[in-house]
Amino acid sequence: MVDLKAMYKTVMDDHFPAEMTICFGEQRLVYRKRTWVLNDDGQMVRKGLRYGENPGQEAALYELVSGNLVLGDCHFITPNHGLVSCLSEEGLLQFGKHPSKINLTDIDNALNIMRYLEARPACAIMKHNNPCGVAYGANSADAYARANACDRLAAFGGCVVFNVAVSKEAAEAMAANYLEVVAAPDYESGAVEALKSRKNLRIVRIARLDRIREYAPLRFVDFKSLIDGGIIVQQSPLNRIRCADDFLPAECKNKDGSITRCQRQPTAKEKEDILFGWQVEQGVTSNSVLFVKDGATVAIGTGQQDRVGVAEIAIFKAYKKLADDLAFRRHGCLFYELEMLIKAGQMPAKTKEEIEEEVKERKGGIAGAVAISDAFFPKRDALDVCIAEGITAVAQPGGSLADREIIEACNEHNVAMVFTGQRAFKH
Repeated sequence: MVDLKAMYKTVMDDHFPAEMTICFGEQRLVYRKRTWVLNDDGQMVRKGLRYGENPGQEAALYELVSGNLVLGDCHFITPNHGLVSCLSEEGLLQFGKHPSKINLTDIDNALNIMRYLEARPACAIMKHNNPCGVAYGANSADAYARANACDRLAAFGGCVVFNVAVSKEAAEAMAANYLEVVAAPDYESGAVEALKSRKNLRIVRIARLDRIREYAPLRFVDFKSLIDGGIIVQQSPLNRIRCADDFLPAECKNKDGSITRCQRQPTAKEKEDILFGWQVEQGVTSNSVLFVKDGATVAIGTGQQDRVGVAEIAIFKAYKKLADDLAFRRHGCLFYELEMLIKAGQMPAKTKEEIEEEVKERKGGIAGAVAISDAFFPKRDALDVCIAEGITAVAQPGGSLADREIIEACNEHNVAMVFTGQRAFKH
């Protein structure tokens, strides 16, 4: 019988060179391969990445060590700014085995969100390079609890990243769940010991993570390799929205020269949630629509080809995730587990009915939330399905041929809207 579990324990050979040089005309960028000596299945092994996205794929991690790329007016990120790419053994506080590509790219995409968030405790839980829950909190424990409540099911086996030191209380809460990776700028007394109760949990300390906002204006070179061996190179995107005042009025000029404007401006609370939601959007795969309330994601819809479809998926997830959260808080299990207990006669049917009624009444937690769209609404249909669930405000790029009907849809329901003036596609 083939041992299928063995493939996940395999340490792949690595035939990538120790150094890599990329030339942009006369400019040379020099990269050094990152390796670590770790205890891998009882043996001390020097190795870089364990494997790539899947077992069987060789992979390597490189850190920029020399060269300052300038193209036109763009000055790209320079050496000595490493975060994930400069991790040393000292930063890998517990790694039962060498990291894989996904372990590190999940951390990296969380940092892509964190670099735009306010300088207050925040937590992002990543899965398959997308956030499944992001939240502000009074401290690290509160931020984790709020982010985890966004999607308890998807958070299983996730990567949790903080922009502040992890407290012992937060560590104990995470140790009660199954996670793959925890990354933070530091760990308070007793936190690492609490996390180490999960022997396979990767515990990472990234020294400059508490200064992540310094990376907000910095661009990096983004490579996309094609199936034919070709490469597309682009500048990384920059988020122009750094504070609520950077949003643009939702208005458009009509063919007759008149102006259609959104009649209601967001309240102070709505502005906070819209700003938070747009920053989270920087790390979400397109097409995407997400809902935010009180500094936490309610639901994230992503990866669909049409905007109304992704809005409907976000709504469906909001209902399911609220049901999960209520079931967990009241009965210590997820909603589908509660249904199984009822079917087995171990719980009364009314426990399910009470949760379903509350979820319906709260519209999955969307009532009173704001909606964020990474691209403009080509028609009002996607916005209409969000409005029907009780959103009070929306942020989107603007610039659609249908902007007038989109604005009118908001005015019909007293929904506030702002434009970002930029798209946030991420493929």
